[in-house]
Amino acid sequence: MKAVPVWLRYTLLRVLLFAAPLIVLLIAGVSPWISVLVAALFGFSASLLFLRRQREEFASDLYATRRRETRTARDDADAEDGAVDASEQRPSE
Repeated sequence: MKAVPVWLRYTLLRVLLFAAPLIVLLIAGVSPWISVLVAALFGFSASLLFLRRQREEFASDLYATRRRETRTARDDADAEDGAVDASEQRPSE
């Protein structure tokens, strides 16, 4: 079985940290606007406190992905520069 991607796991945990208090507050009869605000504050604070490892894994995975894409573009540019340099060094007939 494949492991769940880091970004998906982090996103689901963040949504859960928002949705759980929201549902509890709405069931308790608190006004919807206040419920959303309190749930958002709780979700933000709890994710900062409890999801540090997941956030760091997500950031390093994102960094590795972006670095891999940038390197490929650089290799492509180097190949094009080499072709241009080679064509300029040919003696003209």
